[in-house]
Amino acid sequence: MSGHSKWSTIKRKKGATDAKRGQVFTKLANAVTIAVREGGGGDPSSNFKLRLAIDQAKTANMPKDNIERAIDRGLGKGAGGQLESVAYEGYGPAKIALIAQITTDNRNRASSQLKGVVERAGGHLASQGAVSWMFEDVGLIVVAKDGKSADEIFEIAADAGAQDIEDAGDSAEIYTKPNELDKVRSALSGAGLNVQSAELYKKPTQTVKIEDAETAQKVLEFVEKLEDLDDVQKVYSNFDIPDDLLKETA
Repeated sequence: MSGHSKWSTIKRKKGATDAKRGQVFTKLANAVTIAVREGGGGDPSSNFKLRLAIDQAKTANMPKDNIERAIDRGLGKGAGGQLESVAYEGYGPAKIALIAQITTDNRNRASSQLKGVVERAGGHLASQGAVSWMFEDVGLIVVAKDGKSADEIFEIAADAGAQDIEDAGDSAEIYTKPNELDKVRSALSGAGLNVQSAELYKKPTQTVKIEDAETAQKVLEFVEKLEDLDDVQKVYSNFDIPDDLLKETA
């Protein structure tokens, strides 16, 4: 499992702090709005991206009214500036590759803030396509083990059409083709597994191994600073930090 995937698992277990909950809701609302525009309308039964965004919002206990307002915004109703979604690529400390997905109503502000964090960490932004070739688009489903072994879960997932599975401690991470994410998720739920999350994900095909605690700390702090930016929706990176170092720095 890549270090970034393991770090995402740790953060998921920690949950959002109260201080960041408002920011989390804003990001989730923006994801819903963009999904309405990019996925084909405000009906989650026919808009897969919207269905995923709503599920993630519900998992974070986002109020129903907030979700409905975000859908209306995507349909051009209600208040709020025009949102756009754009991906930035670059390199961070230890030459890790990164892709930052931005959702913003002010691209100049978003790119300036992102560039500031990246350059202060000793990295730099790059042109489109510079690092994206090191990632593949997949579906990522996280299920609770609930007493099952990774092998048992893999058998169920493979029968449902999953491509791969990785052990994440108390949970298992199941990878699918992007267009089969919903089908596999439904099959896993139908088999009685507790699906904790499902999302479209950029999985690194080449990783940068981090071998000392100081560099690991620097990389993790860098990614957290990126994720804390208001306009940053998701950050993908290809660092690989061994479990023992990850536990020291988490």
